[in-house]
Amino acid sequence: MGSKTPEDHQQGPDPSSDGPIASVNPPKSAAATGLVPSVLEGQDEDGDGDGDDGCAGPSLTKSDGKKKKRNKKKSKKTSAAQQTTPPRTALADLFPDEHYPVGEIVDYAMDSNLQRTTSEELRHVAAIENMDENFLTDYRKAAEVHRQVRQHVQTIAKPGVSMTRLADEIESGVRALVGHQAIETGDALKAGMGFPTGLCLNNVAAHWTPNPGAKEVVLQYDDVLTVDFGVHVNGRIVDSAFTVAANPVYDPLLDAVRAATNTGLKEAGIDARMSHISGVIQEVMESYEVELNGKTIPVKAVRSLTGHNILRYHIHGDKQVPFVKSKTSQRMEEGDIFAIETFGTTGKAYMHDDVGVYGYGRNEGVSLAGLSNSAKALLKTIDENFGTLVFSKRYLERIGVKSYHLAMKSLISKGIVECHGPLVDVPGSYVAQFEHTVLLRPNCKEVISRGDDY
Repeated sequence: MGSKTPEDHQQGPDPSSDGPIASVNPPKSAAATGLVPSVLEGQDEDGDGDGDDGCAGPSLTKSDGKKKKRNKKKSKKTSAAQQTTPPRTALADLFPDEHYPVGEIVDYAMDSNLQRTTSEELRHVAAIENMDENFLTDYRKAAEVHRQVRQHVQTIAKPGVSMTRLADEIESGVRALVGHQAIETGDALKAGMGFPTGLCLNNVAAHWTPNPGAKEVVLQYDDVLTVDFGVHVNGRIVDSAFTVAANPVYDPLLDAVRAATNTGLKEAGIDARMSHISGVIQEVMESYEVELNGKTIPVKAVRSLTGHNILRYHIHGDKQVPFVKSKTSQRMEEGDIFAIETFGTTGKAYMHDDVGVYGYGRNEGVSLAGLSNSAKALLKTIDENFGTLVFSKRYLERIGVKSYHLAMKSLISKGIVECHGPLVDVPGSYVAQFEHTVLLRPNCKEVISRGDDY
C-alpha cells in the first residue's frame, strides 16, 4: 500500500548516484509453498533410504552362523494436508507445527564507512527484542498466506473478470487461511486483511477498491491491473503487490518496475541511506521505455508516492523510501520492517486525488469532544474491530454496520478518522507497481513476501 510523499520531503536529480544494480529472484522449492508434502526423494518419511547408504559394517549373525534378518517396521505414510483451489484450507491445518516457509535471506553488504552509534542502537532495542520467535512465526504465516492467495488470483486475473470477484477471492482466501472470518467482534484484529484490497487499473496508481452499490468494473485485454493487498497476523502486516497485463505490449513497463523494486530490495539494509536507495531505484526505472501506439515513451518513476516502514497494526510508519533521488537524512535501522515498493508510469509521474473512497483509518490521540451518539457508536465499532488498521466500506458492512455515512462524515471532519481516496495519473497513461516486505533482522535481511512469481 503506497504512502503519499510528505509535502516537506525534498526530491530532485542527483548526478552522483551509483549505477543500476541487478537483482536475482531465486526459485523456491515446491515444498516451501505449503502445497505439497516435503519428503526427500528416495526416502521414507522417517528418513530411511531404500537403497545401500554406502557404509560397510559388521554383519549381525545368529550363533549358528546364519544371518539374522533385520526386523524392519513398515513405515506408515500419512497423507499430508494439501491446499485447495481456490485456497481455503487454513494454514493451521497445513502447518500444524507452525514452521512456516522462510523468506529470502540476504546477507548485508558490509560498508566500513558506515558506523552505527550507541544512541541509534539504544533507540531500537525494543524493535530488536520484538524480533523473537513469535514475531517471525507471525510474519512467515502472513507471508505464506499472501503467496498462496496471490497464486490463485494470478490464475483468474484475466480479461472478463470483475473487480468485485477478484476482491472477494482475495479476501475470502486470506480469511480462510488465517482462520478468522472477521465477523465476530474483534476477530479481524487477530488476523486477516492488513488493509483493503487494492485493484488499480491503467492510470490509477493506488487506493482503489470496489465498493458496495458502485458500478461494476470488468478487466479488459488492453488494461494494466495492479493487485495490492496486505495480510496481518497479530498486527504483523505483510504488504506486497504485483501488476499483470494480458497485452504483451506493456511488458517493458512491468519489467522496469519489477527491476526497480528488486534494486530497492538489494540496497535495503541496516544504515542504508534513503537518498542513495532512491537514486539507484530511479536510475534503473528510467532506463526503460515502452512503445505504445507507435510512440516510444520513457518509463518515469512516480514522484508523489513512496515506500514506507511498517509498524505493528500501522501500515504506514514514519519513514519513506522514495523512487526518485531525494535529499533526506533518513536511514534504515536494525529492527525496521519496510515495504519496498516502486511505481512506474507512462504519464506525468505526479499523482493526484480522484473521486471516490478507498478506505478509512483511525487516527490516535485526537480529541473526541462534541461527538454525537451515532458517531460515538461508530467509533466504538471501529476501535473494537479494526483499531488502527485501514478498512473499507465492505468490511464495515460485513460486520453488520448500516446507515453509517453521517456518523463517518462527522468522524472525518473532526480528524478522528482519515478518509483515503484513489490516486491517479493523467488519463490515457498506465501505471505499474511491484512491492515486497523486508525485515531488517540483526544479522540478515529477510524478504519475507518473496515467492516464485516475483
